[in-house]
Order: sequence, then structure tokens, then C-alpha cells
Amino acid sequence: MKNRKKLQILICYGLLMILAGLGTPAASSADDIKLSSGQTVYVPIYSHIYSGVKARPFALAATLSIRNTNPKHAITLVSVKYYDSDGKLVEDYLSQPKQLKALVTTRYIISEGDKTGGSGANYIVVWKSDQKVNQPIIEAVMIGTQSSQGISFLSRGQVIKEDL
Repeated sequence: MKNRKKLQILICYGLLMILAGLGTPAASSADDIKLSSGQTVYVPIYSHIYSGVKARPFALAATLSIRNTNPKHAITLVSVKYYDSDGKLVEDYLSQPKQLKALVTTRYIISEGDKTGGSGANYIVVWKSDQKVNQPIIEAVMIGTQSSQGISFLSRGQVIKEDL
């Protein structure tokens, strides 16, 4: 009886190991890397979220991070615009295009307590390059603290248009 229990545990463990292996992405080859010469990217931003039974707002600071992941070539930020929950433009961050050299990161910050955008705010980022390059990582990191409670999370940008 004791050996049967051990065998069942070993089988369950083995199945878990197999399933864990199936969920792991395979190493990507150079052919799997997607290159682009420009995109329009939507990034969700949360100036606050709601918590508790009474759905009280929990204020958050948000950082938009744009990372040029290409090790050799620059990309150009054509537009970085911040919109509120109603889709109205709150701020246009660039008066002229901004170049990000290879492996350079830039950021745009919404301070904690700035509720201008609302809980459904977003950025629209447009970037381009003279040649096909690795796609940048564009994401938002939100963080907030109240009393002894803290919260942090991120949202990844979603390509909404491939600019050719």
C-alpha cells in the first residue's frame, strides 16, 4: 500500500514535469525574430484602480518606458500622446521627433495623484526606423502605496498598426 502511494506521487510528479516542459517556450531562432520599420502602439495606463467593497480609488504613479532593443540601430519616436478615459488628448509629449540610439531607454511619468487621465487612460506611441529593426519594448509600470499597502503591476503595449 505504501509503495502504491509512492508510485502515484511519482507519476503525478512526472506528469507535472512533462506539462511544465510543454508550457516552456522553445528557444527562438533568428528566423522567429520579428523586425519592423515602424509601428503605432497602444499602451494602457491606470492613474488609479478601484479597491475594496466601496470601490475606493487607489492612486497610482505610472511610468511609460520605451526601450530600443536593437543593439546596432536607432529608432525614432514620431509621437507620444497621452489620452484620458474618454479618448481626449491630455498631453502631446513631443514637439519634434526624438531619436533613441541603440539600446537607449526613455520614460514619461504620470505622478501619483494625477487623475487627469482616469482609470482608462492610454498612450499612443508611434515609432519608425530607416531600416527593419528589433521591435522596441513599450510598457507601463504602475505603482502606488497607501498606509502599509502597496501595489505594482505593468501593462505591455499592443501594436495597433504596422507602419510601412
